[in-house]
Amino acid sequence: MYSPAAVRRAAELGLKLGRANLDAFAETITGLARADRNVLAVTSDSRGSGKLGPFGQALPDQIVEIGIAEQNLVGVAAGLASCGKTVFAVSPACFLTARSLEQIKTDVAYSDNPVKLVGISAGVSYGALGSTHHSLHDLAALRAINNLIIVVPADNAEASAAVKAAAATPHPVYLRFGKAPLYDLPVTEPAFAIGRARQLRDGDEVAFIATGETVAHALLAAADLEARHAIKARVLSMPTIKPLDAAAVLGAAKTCRAVITVEEHMINGGLGEACASLMLEAGARCAFRRVGIPDEYTVTGSQADIFRHYGMTMEGLAEAALGLLKRKKPAS
Repeated sequence: MYSPAAVRRAAELGLKLGRANLDAFAETITGLARADRNVLAVTSDSRGSGKLGPFGQALPDQIVEIGIAEQNLVGVAAGLASCGKTVFAVSPACFLTARSLEQIKTDVAYSDNPVKLVGISAGVSYGALGSTHHSLHDLAALRAINNLIIVVPADNAEASAAVKAAAATPHPVYLRFGKAPLYDLPVTEPAFAIGRARQLRDGDEVAFIATGETVAHALLAAADLEARHAIKARVLSMPTIKPLDAAAVLGAAKTCRAVITVEEHMINGGLGEACASLMLEAGARCAFRRVGIPDEYTVTGSQADIFRHYGMTMEGLAEAALGLLKRKKPAS
C-alpha cells in the first residue's frame, strides 16, 4: 500500500501500522452489544467479511442473517430500529448503497429510522475484482439524500469513536470502512466528533483535506513536502462528509494558497465537490484541485496499484501540491 519512501516517512513521523478499520468496527460493536442487548447486527451474508464471526458466536441472539438480499437487509433493519433497537446493517458498500438506495431513502432517511448503515470493503478495497465491486459512487448518491449522516473514518481510533457516536445518535448514519491495515494517526484535541474535522498538521501554503484511507497518504505527502521543498502543508482529516465542517474548510481556503481534496471515491459528488461548492458560495478564492478517481472505470489492480495510478499516494499528492502552487493566485 505504501512505497519504501513512504514507509520511511511514516517511521520519521512515529506512525505505527494498526489494524483494518473493519477490525476496530467489529471489536467496538461487540463491546456495545455485550453492554446492551438491544444492539443488533443485521448482515447480508457478510458475517465473515464484516469480521462479525466472534460477535455471532458470543451473541447469537443479537445477529440477524438476511442472506444476499440487500433491499431486505435495509428494510428489516429499519423495522427493528423503529421498535427501539440499535441496528447496524452490515454489507459490502457497493451493494448496500446501490441495490438498496430506495430503501435507504424511504425506509431509513425519510422515515428517520436511526439505522446505522455499515458499508464494508469500501472504495477500491476489493482491488482486482473490479468496478462491479468498487464503491466509488456511494458518497455522491448518499449526499443527495437528506437526513443522513455520512462518516468515513481514517484510522482505528476514528473508526471506534464513529461507531460509538453512531450508536448514540437518534438519526440515520452511514459508516464506510475499508479492508487495509491503517496507520494510527496523531492524537488531536478535540478528538473525533461527528461534523468536525481533525487538524493533523499545520501549514499555510497548501492544505490537504482528506477522508478515510487517503488521510495517511496526505499526511506523508505533507511531511515529504516539508523535508524536500520546505513547504508547509496543512492536513485535515475530514471523517464526516455530511454534515461537512464548513469552518475547517473555509479556514483552509482563506489562510492557505492552495487546497487539495483527497478521497477514495469518484471526484464527482464526493468530498471534493462538497468542499468546492462550499468555498465558491462563501467567496473563498484559492488554487483548488480534487484528487480521487476520475470519470472513468478504474484500471485493474490491487488497492495499492489503483492508488498509485491515480496519484493518491504520498508521491502523487506531493506532486499535485507542487503543480498547484505554481499556478497564479486567482484574481480577487
